[in-house]
Amino acid sequence: MNKLLKSAGAVFAGFFTVVFLSTITDVILEKVGFFPDPTQTPGLFDTKLLLIAFAYRSIYTVIGGYVTSMLSSNPKKDVIRLGIIGTVAGIAGVIGGWDLSQHWYPIALAVFGFPCVWVGGKLQQNK
Repeated sequence: MNKLLKSAGAVFAGFFTVVFLSTITDVILEKVGFFPDPTQTPGLFDTKLLLIAFAYRSIYTVIGGYVTSMLSSNPKKDVIRLGIIGTVAGIAGVIGGWDLSQHWYPIALAVFGFPCVWVGGKLQQNK
């Protein structure tokens, strides 16, 4: 049971890391006026802003894989679990957010999430 809790905690920590860093970066970029307020201007994100968001979210997803691998007693399996959870969440984002931005953006997040998590896990294992 202890291994199960450690595994679940490692996956949760990686997922939380990605969500927290992404959300805080979004808020900061909105507060300083770099990103438009999504409640005032939904769907007005241009390609440049979406590329920037995709870049930092991809980096944070690598960090999430790293965190999961670092905290896990079975890093490979837990990184895969995080990748699957992230992919499912990404697909939900594609469906739920289809009209919120350009279509390539949520699709790219869903497609590249798993590889980014995997890279993070590999970086931690190879250090």
